[in-house]
Amino acid sequence: MKNYAHTVREEIISIALFIGVIWLVFVLDRLLPLEKLGLIPRDFGGIVGIFTMTFLHSDFAHIMGNIVPLVVMLALLAGSRANSLLIIVMIVLIGGTLLWLFGRGGTIHIGASLLVFGLAVFLIVSGLLEKRIVPLIIAVFVALTYGGVLISGVAPWQEGVSWDGHLFGGIGGGIVAWLFVGRNVHKILP
Repeated sequence: MKNYAHTVREEIISIALFIGVIWLVFVLDRLLPLEKLGLIPRDFGGIVGIFTMTFLHSDFAHIMGNIVPLVVMLALLAGSRANSLLIIVMIVLIGGTLLWLFGRGGTIHIGASLLVFGLAVFLIVSGLLEKRIVPLIIAVFVALTYGGVLISGVAPWQEGVSWDGHLFGGIGGGIVAWLFVGRNVHKILP
């Protein structure tokens, strides 16, 4: 993996801006019908949701349930050697595309949990593949802290939960880790 050495301190502004945009969209959604911009599987009008669903949340409990683990995952990613922005974009694109192609139809998927699950799986898989002590410690921390949620979050009997968004986000995170760490994609991409 190419060394994009940086620290949480260097990326704290980017993290704060990203979280700030999520909150801004949440506030605007109280005034405007933005939730209709969520991802709708196999609906060409809902394909925009691949890019927008991360910013849309149904209520305060929903946004808080995503913000806390998202900040943790982004901070852990920021402290790694990875190109954080590229990792985030790839997880959203791969996980979102899989959700659009294979997710439950007739429903609007919203929320940052696809990205949260993707980042968690990315950190676990890349930590195992990298074979360095710090990424391995991060992998163990994420697995112990969020492992139960990762498993229960993909249970299909949860009403009102985008369990398939969680599943495809996690798959996207695993694919990105394999591409960037397992296949050393930095030799191909800048």
